[in-house]
Amino acid sequence: MSNRSRPPTAAQDDDPVAACTREALRLMHENLGPHGFLAASPGAGARSRGYDRVFGRDAAICAIAAARSGDAKLAAGAKRSLRTLAAHQAKNGQIPKYVDPETDSADFWYLGCIDATLWWLIAVRRVAQHLGEPAFEQRLKGRIKRALDWLACQEHQQIFLLQQNEASDWADIMPRSGFVLYSNALWHLVKRLYRLPHAEDTHHHFNFLFHPYSGHLPEYRRLRLLMHYVRNRTRNRDLYLSFVNLGQWGDEGDVFGNLLALLCGLADDHRANRILRAVAHNQADAAHPVRVSCTPIARDHPLWRTYMGRHRQNMEYRYHNGGIWPFVGGFWVMALAVAGKDRQAAAELEKLARANAVGNWEFNEWFNGQSGRPEGMPRQTWNAATFLLAQQSMRDGSFL
Repeated sequence: MSNRSRPPTAAQDDDPVAACTREALRLMHENLGPHGFLAASPGAGARSRGYDRVFGRDAAICAIAAARSGDAKLAAGAKRSLRTLAAHQAKNGQIPKYVDPETDSADFWYLGCIDATLWWLIAVRRVAQHLGEPAFEQRLKGRIKRALDWLACQEHQQIFLLQQNEASDWADIMPRSGFVLYSNALWHLVKRLYRLPHAEDTHHHFNFLFHPYSGHLPEYRRLRLLMHYVRNRTRNRDLYLSFVNLGQWGDEGDVFGNLLALLCGLADDHRANRILRAVAHNQADAAHPVRVSCTPIARDHPLWRTYMGRHRQNMEYRYHNGGIWPFVGGFWVMALAVAGKDRQAAAELEKLARANAVGNWEFNEWFNGQSGRPEGMPRQTWNAATFLLAQQSMRDGSFL
């Protein structure tokens, strides 16, 4: 059902958070199909742009929210989503970027997609826990092992961080490659959830590599060399670097990656507070929560790639390059709540509700980071999911 044809009752609600909760639950029901949660509401527009599919990362996040919602139909949809992705797992163990239910086919992206597998593993464990159904996870045991084995093959065997190709995660037209902050924050969480070996090494090396400014140096000489290239040439030391490889690194300020570093237990209290202050400072004049890059990559920057300008999609303050993404806004609220900043979290949750309400509850994919103009595909399921997860974090101080 198009948002244009919906009655405007929720928009008249005096309480934007209560209205957004109601609309978020409605949207999750609307976008739940026979194979699981679709990325956006089905229709001609979504079909033309491939949003009427079960995306690995999107559906996993939605599955966690559904399992925590107390709604039996959404909980069933959570399990259905994860089983659909599992059924299309590659022989090597990788979970697909998306599954197209209409053609019963899967896609794994140009240079691969690493975070679909990470999010799927997190969701399988969390859904089983939240629903109190260990048998759900047990039935996927073989596929879980294959997924973990595939990720282990992407891990550096002395640094214990994942390595990946360029543009191979959710920010799939950004030039992050090598060791990537976002993916490794999730990898640390997967290691903790599944009690994998070397979790402490991952934690230890994560903080050396992505925040290489202390006077301490790691034992492994190749890690020391990676840090040497970066130490005296970065702008913002309040945030973790978005990626590090042999010749380049990202100090544009990856907001999502930094929030996940905090939420996944990689930042100590001092660093967590610095991250939250830096993000808040960057968002001060933003129309909605949150811009996903603090300093967008300009066309004359060494990190600029030709593909970023395709259809003018990833220009400065657009899309992944400084655009505003409400689903990441949900993680911003979660980070504030987990850090005990209840008043700030409540204020940001209300702002997030108002962002989702734009266009009579369009739940827009993203907004221009300067003008605040809505962009992308409306009726995004993970906007609804992360709003609900943010509320849950405010209630109990938990993450996922």
